[in-house]
Amino acid sequence: MASSSVTSTSTGASPAPAVANSPVGAHVPVAGGLATGGLKYAAEIGAEAVQVFVSNPRGWALPEGRPAEDARLREQRDLPVYVHAAYLVNFGSPSADTVAKSVASVRHALRRGRDIGARGVVVHTGSAVSQPYEDAMRQVRDQVLPLLEEIPDDGPDLLLEPMAGQGRMLCAKVEQLGPFFAALEHHPKLGVCFDTCHAFAAGHDLSAPGGAAATIDALVATVGEGRLRLVHANDSKDACGSAKDRHENIGAGRIGEEPFAELFRHPAVAGVPFIIETPGRAPEPHRRDVETLKRLRDR
Repeated sequence: MASSSVTSTSTGASPAPAVANSPVGAHVPVAGGLATGGLKYAAEIGAEAVQVFVSNPRGWALPEGRPAEDARLREQRDLPVYVHAAYLVNFGSPSADTVAKSVASVRHALRRGRDIGARGVVVHTGSAVSQPYEDAMRQVRDQVLPLLEEIPDDGPDLLLEPMAGQGRMLCAKVEQLGPFFAALEHHPKLGVCFDTCHAFAAGHDLSAPGGAAATIDALVATVGEGRLRLVHANDSKDACGSAKDRHENIGAGRIGEEPFAELFRHPAVAGVPFIIETPGRAPEPHRRDVETLKRLRDR
């Protein structure tokens, strides 16, 4: 990845540290194998980072990996890899069965993430469903803190992804991450995955001049520096504050291109990978989205 540097001035001041560019990549299909399918698709669209599922995202099955495929992904030292946990995971659920399955599913995702050399496992922050917020957050602490403690030093981070604000979601606005980090004792393995479509749907007006920067400022003020570890770069089909999680291709939705350029310029985002989860079942629309983000990053 290219980086920029600042030359020292005649006053003898030390040069400013180089600022790493954010890799741009995508959630990739893995038919044929995590590496066989995922790396092929990544090459076709020019991805510099990838995100994968290690199980059916809409089920509870916990499949074993294929050692040869795992090893090929682990060997991709210059390609940041992330895992997205199953969509069904909800630590705030009033159902004891759902909570138990959520624990097993995330533990599996963390183990498989380590197997493939993933830097992080993304998990949705969940919903209280029909129970009080306080009870749901108590469950989050009781169930997630032990999972964080189990992660070895060389294991992936657990990345909390705020939601779009629909229903009784526990976290949508970035400020609502505060109680999560407090409940989980600001664990060093805890980070944030910031989804642009979710944030926009939750009411952060990224499309307004300075809106993207202000939102990242609020995130950093809430959770601290260095906690933003992944960006899900998605445009939105719906208006700001809609509470609708409907992704659109970059620049084709209600957010537009410029806020993504603004995100790349924010110092808290420097070096943080961008992963698209945009519409399209063939490489071409994803290639265009990756190319658009690279252009906005590099201009």
